[in-house]
Parts: sequence; structure tokens; C-alpha cells
Amino acid sequence: MSSIIPRMPFGIYTASGMVCLTFISSTLLAEESPLLAQQQIDTLDTISVTASRIERATKEVPAAIDVIDAERIDAEKMFNIKDAIHGTPGVLIDSKSGGYSTRLIIRGAGQKANYGVREIMVIRDGVPMTDPDSFSRFDYIDTQDIERIEITKGPGSLYGSGAAGGTIHIISKSVFDIDSNRIKLGLGEQGQKNLHARFAGDINEHNAVSFTASHREAENDWRDHNEYESQQYSLKHGLKIGDEGTLESELSYHKADLQLPASMSEEDFEEYLDSGEQHDTSSIWQHNGRYSTIWFFNSRYTQQMGDLTFKPRIYYNHWDHYHPVTGGINDNPGTDVLGTDLEFVLDHALWGDSTLVAGVTARLDKTEDTKKFTYADLAYEPSTSWPFTPQIVRTLSDRPGELLETEDVTNSLYGVYMQETLRPNERTIIDLGFRYDRNHFDIDNTTYGEYSWGSKDYEFFDEPQITKTDKTFKLFSPKLGITYALNEQINIFGMVAQSGQVPSESEIQSNKDLDAATARNYEVGLKGRALAWSFDTSLYYTQVKDEIVSVLQENNITEFQNAGETRKRGFEFSGRYDFNDNFWLGANYAYSDYEYEDFIELVRNGRFLEEHDRSGNRIPYIPRHQYSLSTGYRHPAGFKLRLQTDTWGSYYMDSANTEKYEGYKFLTSLMLGYETGPHSLSLNVENLTDKQYATEVKKSTSGDKTYYAGAPRSAMLSYTYNF
Repeated sequence: MSSIIPRMPFGIYTASGMVCLTFISSTLLAEESPLLAQQQIDTLDTISVTASRIERATKEVPAAIDVIDAERIDAEKMFNIKDAIHGTPGVLIDSKSGGYSTRLIIRGAGQKANYGVREIMVIRDGVPMTDPDSFSRFDYIDTQDIERIEITKGPGSLYGSGAAGGTIHIISKSVFDIDSNRIKLGLGEQGQKNLHARFAGDINEHNAVSFTASHREAENDWRDHNEYESQQYSLKHGLKIGDEGTLESELSYHKADLQLPASMSEEDFEEYLDSGEQHDTSSIWQHNGRYSTIWFFNSRYTQQMGDLTFKPRIYYNHWDHYHPVTGGINDNPGTDVLGTDLEFVLDHALWGDSTLVAGVTARLDKTEDTKKFTYADLAYEPSTSWPFTPQIVRTLSDRPGELLETEDVTNSLYGVYMQETLRPNERTIIDLGFRYDRNHFDIDNTTYGEYSWGSKDYEFFDEPQITKTDKTFKLFSPKLGITYALNEQINIFGMVAQSGQVPSESEIQSNKDLDAATARNYEVGLKGRALAWSFDTSLYYTQVKDEIVSVLQENNITEFQNAGETRKRGFEFSGRYDFNDNFWLGANYAYSDYEYEDFIELVRNGRFLEEHDRSGNRIPYIPRHQYSLSTGYRHPAGFKLRLQTDTWGSYYMDSANTEKYEGYKFLTSLMLGYETGPHSLSLNVENLTDKQYATEVKKSTSGDKTYYAGAPRSAMLSYTYNF
């Protein structure tokens, strides 16, 4: 056991131990205290379905789980999914643009993503929003139509095929919930608008229907090329079949236009710190963005037949996007996604009252005739060295030019999962299960030219270069978890789980020799629930073999390699104390000690690759310390307040550990509100003290740094009419 215990500062062990012992000692005296005995009877807990696919109180699940409930969601403006998640221990989330785009890292997984979310399974109402290659987008999700968000950290979720970091399950309002109808109007600084309406009702005793519509936009004129606008519409239908069956279906349409601001050099960032604005940076690529439309359909059937419950699900979506990025413009006319999940739940007696969850899943993603173009409108200047040839210095628009590539992609996923939950006695719950997934990539690519970082111009080949990638990954993800109730208020848990992680489509094309990574996690923790307080602690050790690492080369070219082995050790704490029905305090903390145990970084020097041993170095971008403090107050007259402040500690900018970025301290958000009858008025202020900071800083192997600025202070006033 000594080999898997994290080496942490003695103070962290002492503080966490004192917290846990305080809670344990108070509850062990409950049998002699009528007041505490009554608190045990009144113990409250939230329900989670993500880790085990069955409804269970979170303290009974042998995994680190955070549930963002309706109280928290209603307190946020919910312009971005990060509004509800920021501050969660072990979860690093921010947005480079302020729109739906999100940089999301859970326990170090997702760190390598240049854009979007990777290595983390994102689910909405049981339907994966994550592609088989682990790439997740949030333009699918109407953030105004969310009931709760469940976060399962680390390997072990039955939903999470190839999700080493964990699972985020976004659960929307049910069509059968006819008491959550509302109209919401929000106006804010930086041209922010947030409009939402929901109408739901029963057609008859068997049928229900709901309709939601949302519009969000922001001008963000404090920096160039950072406008955002989206429209989302959803129609849901619910059918009750007898006393034991339901059929719920949804058809939705999403349109999102997102401009992505340019990165900054170190000099640009210093100018931003002086002025508080970002204009005319030195980046060549001034017109990045993603403009997408999505049609999405899903239908899930639930039928209980005695001790057996059958839960089949089918889904289909079609999405397209126009996506100007570094070096070229991607134009995808359409990707078709078809999937199914056939789930069974059987209540039976094996070792006490037991539950078996099992099923199969299949998914096919097919994309035809994707094209990549040059930028048509460009500014040139002579190079500063011989032979002084013209070089691209800036894009002038995102209009497409000449054809660079065409591509067809088929990505298929087939999986099977099973978990047996045993209850040998009233205090003990045992989860024993696994997932097995087969992931196949079939990629046909024809390249006519490329952007050359050496000449800083486009170069075309004499003959097209045709490549075909045919690669299969097989992932086995077992799990063993045990929860034991020390008493009615405190549970202790232990868990061992493994998860594979496939490389993404773009990573495979960058390096066809990439192997799937394997993450194995060992974890113990305590969970406490009472009427006035709650807390969760986790102590974990994760070994990752063949971790896929991004290497930022000179000229900001990203290449991907397998690291031999990394190890991640950490401690997480979250707690809340309710002084009375009106006033509460909360605190979250994460300690993350992540290192390469075996990693030879290949650094490009011109056309040659040089080996550099990074073994023993810390993994970049992950702060050792992350913490959050929050408080809330609700007056019986209808006034309410929520205040939260977040801190990210310093982190290394590169795998060579040559330099640190200081992170930020006490980034604060505030909500002030008032409710009376069906009317609600709220003021949300982000970055209350108007801090100037970077959401991300990277350093290339040649020493160049890239910065992305955090948003300045902004306020939004919202009115909601509930009916």
C-alpha cells in the first residue's frame, strides 16, 4: 500500500485528517444524543445515476462524485457550462472565448486538447455528446434547460467508453415536469443577451409535451473577433405506457456562431495588462471561429417487468460546421451520427439484495467530403532574411481560398458493459463491473498542399498525397468499488478502476504510431451527510501508461507523442455547512501532484528531432493547489445572495518545466436576487474585482509563449417569470 499513497505535505494530511476525525467523532456519539439521532433520521443526500446507471444516493457510490443541483444552476446566468461547474475540486474549467467553447480538465485528463474537450465523456440525458475519438462539443447543449449536472471523476463510469478523466452527465428538465415553465430575459455588459422560454403541459393523462427556445449572444468588444450568437429549440414528447412504462423523445435544433479570439504573445499580453483590452495581436490567425448547425433526435423507452427493467435508447444527429483554424479553413458539409444503447437492470438476490446492470452500445459516425482551404484574404510582407520572400503576416477575413485537403472519415464504436451491485449486509455495498469497447477508425485523406511554417506561406505539391488510415483500438475497463457505512451519516469507500483512452482523429493523423493510453486509478475516501453539513474527501493515485501528450514545437506547431508513464496523486475535499435555513458556507480544495515517470520528449530542431528526457518533471498547466470558497444567503422576504471566489495556483508552462505562470487568486463571482410570487430578478457579476489574468499560458520548445486572456468584469441583469 505504501507505493500508492501520495507524497503530500504533512499539513494536508493533518488538516484533512482533523476534518474527517471531527465529523466521525461527532457521529459516533449520535446514539447517546437524541438531537444527533434526529439528524440521522433527517439525513439528506442527492441522487446520482451516472457512475452506476441506477439511482443511488451519492454517499453510497464508491467514487468521487459532484452533483451541481438546481439551486446552484438557478443562481448562475448559465451563459456557459462553466458557470455552474467552476470551483469543483479536481475540475479545471474556463473558456477562451466566453461562448460555449470550454477548456475542461478533470484530474489532468483533457490537458492536451488545443480546443474542445477530450478524454472526458460528456453525456446529455444518457446520450453521448462525445465522439468515439473522445472529442466533445458543447454547442449541442442548451444551458438554460438543465435540471442538474453530475460529475464522476476518474475511470470507472459505465457510461464512459474511453474516458480516463471521468464523466459529465447533463440532465435536462423532464417533459413530465410541468411545474418549471418560465420566461427569462437577460441583458448585460459586453452586449450580452440571454433569452429563454419553456412551455410544458399534459395533453391528456398519458401524453405530455414541452417546448423550449433559447437565444444567447455577446459582442465582447474588449477584444477583437470575439462575437458569439446561438439559437436553440427543442420539442419533447412523453408517453406513459401503463403503470410501468414511459417513452420520452426529443427533437432539437441548434445554431451557434462563435468567433475565436487570437492568441497573444508575451508582448501582447503585457499590453493587455496595461490597457485591459486585446486588439491587433501579433498572431497571424486573426479570424478563427466555428459556425455550426445541429439537428439532434433521441428517444428512450423504460419498461419495468417485475424485477427486470428494460431501457433501450436510440439517437441520431446531423451536424455541420465551418471552422477556420490555425493554417487553414475546415469546411464539413455534414456528419451523421447514429447510435443505440440497450440497457437491462435486474433486481435479484445473489449476496443479499443485488442489482445487475448490463447492456450493449453501438455508434457510427460518418463524414464525407470534408474540405480544408487556404485563407483567401491575406496580408504579406517580405521576410527579414535572405531571400526576402513574401510571408503571410495576417489573415484579413475567413473567406475560403484554394483547396488544400479532402477527407472521408468513418468512426465506429461497439461496446458491452456489466456491473453487479451486491449488498451483503445493511452497511456494505460492493460494485463489480467492466466495460469493453472496440473503436475503429477509417480515414481517407487527399492532400494537395499545406501551410509551411518555415516559409510562412502555402505550398502545393506536384502530385496529391493520398493516405489511408485503418486503425482499431480495443479498450477494457474493469472496476471494483466498496462502500461501507460507518454509521448513518458517514460512509467510507475504496475503489480500483481502469480506463483506456484512444487518440483523437486529428492526433492519429499527426502521428499514426500513437497507442491508446491506459489509466489505472486507486482511490479511498469519506463521505458525510447530515441535516446541517456535508462533506466529501478523496485520496487517489492514478498510473497512466502511454499517455498521449501534446508537444508545442517552434512556430506553435502541436505534435502528439506517447509518454511512457505518468503518475497522478491527489487529494480532494468539498464541504458545506448550513448555519440555518437561510445561511450557508462552502469550501472546496484540490491538491494535484502530477509527474512524468518516463517521458522522452521529441523536440523539433529544423527537420530533425532531438530527444529530451522529461522524466520526473511535472505535467504542465495543472496547478498543485486549487481552491474555492462560497457562501449563500436567502432572506424570508425573498432576497438572496451567492458569492464565490476561486483560486488556481501556479503551474509550469511546458513539459521541460522551464517557467511557471502564477495562475490567479480570488477570482470572484456574485449573484444578488429577489423573488416574489412568480417573479424573480437577479444580478450576476463575473470577475467582480476586474482582475486581469490569463486562462491559459503555454510555452513552445523554442521558448515562444502564447497567452489567452480572461474576461474582464461583466454584469447581467435577468428577469424570470415562472408559471
